[in-house]
Amino acid sequence: MAIVANRKRVLVTGGAGFLGSHLCERLLAEGCDVICADNFYSGAKDNIAHLIGNPHFELIRHDVTFPLYVEVDQIYNLACPASPIHYQRDPVQTTKTSVHGAINMLGLAKRVKARILQASTSEVYGDPEVHPQREDYWGHVNPIGIRSCYDEGKRCAETLFFDYHRQHHLDVRVMRIFNTYGPRMHPNDGRVVSNFIVQALKNQDITIYGDGNQTRSFQYVDDLIEGMVRLMENDAGLIGPVNIGNPGEFTIKALAEKVLRLIPESKSQLVFKPLPSDDPTQRKPDIALAREKLGWEPHVGLDDGLSRTIAYFRQVL
Repeated sequence: MAIVANRKRVLVTGGAGFLGSHLCERLLAEGCDVICADNFYSGAKDNIAHLIGNPHFELIRHDVTFPLYVEVDQIYNLACPASPIHYQRDPVQTTKTSVHGAINMLGLAKRVKARILQASTSEVYGDPEVHPQREDYWGHVNPIGIRSCYDEGKRCAETLFFDYHRQHHLDVRVMRIFNTYGPRMHPNDGRVVSNFIVQALKNQDITIYGDGNQTRSFQYVDDLIEGMVRLMENDAGLIGPVNIGNPGEFTIKALAEKVLRLIPESKSQLVFKPLPSDDPTQRKPDIALAREKLGWEPHVGLDDGLSRTIAYFRQVL
C-alpha cells in the first residue's frame, strides 16, 4: 500500500452516530486518519463496525463533557443526541453536551491550532416566523420548553464558536443542519422518516402528530455530508453559519403517504395524535449562501432517498 504523505488527522465527535458514521466513512475514503470519539449514548458500534479494521481509523469511548487530549488538524463536533426521544431523556446532560462539549472541543482546537466545525441545527430557528429560514434570521425559540435543552444548547454552542473566533482568532465553521435521513438512522429515535418507515414495515398505524399539515424539508445523508466537508475545506473565509438542507418542502401527511406508496405491501393506516409542545409548524432552508459560496446543493430526491432508506430498514428489521 502506498504511503500517503501529510495525511490529515481528523477528530469526529459523535462519530458512531447516524451522521458521524457516514462522515467517518467519507473522510477515510479521502485519505484521512480518523479518530472517532463517542460515548454511545445515542450512537452505535454497529454503525462503525465495518471501519474498525481500517488502520487509519481509531475509536475512542469518550464523553465530550470531559476534555480530550489528541493531536489533530481538524475537528468535526457532532456530539449531541439529535432526536427528541434521546435528547429529552436527560435534558440537563443534553445541554451539557452542547455547551461543555463545545468549550472542551474549542479548547482542544485552540491548543493544537486545528480548524473546527460545529454541527448546529435548524432548531436554532425554533418555530420560525420567517419562511424560508435564512442565516440572518435570529429565530423564535422557547427558552424554557421541553425542546429547549437541545435548541438553546445548540444556540449557546454557536455563541461560543463565534466568541472563540473573535477572542482567540480560532479557525471555526458553523453549519445549520436541516432534517436529514438515510441508512443508519436509529429505528426507535422518534424522527419522522424512521418512524413512518418502521411503522409501515411492521404494519403498525402511522402516527401523525397534529393535522399533518406542518411542513419539513428532508435531505438525504450523502448530500449533507458533501455540504459539511465543503464547508470545512472552504478557505475563502466562510465561517458561517451556513444552512445545509433540502429546500423541497413537504407536509408530514404527504411524507406518510409517500412512504406508504413506496411500501405497497404495508397495511398501515394513518392515525392523528395531538401535536407536542413547541413543535415547529414549518421548516424550510434558504440555501442561497451554500449555493453561492460552496457550490453546494442537494442532488438526491425524496423518492430516491426514501427508497434507499427503506431498503436499509428492511435489512435491519
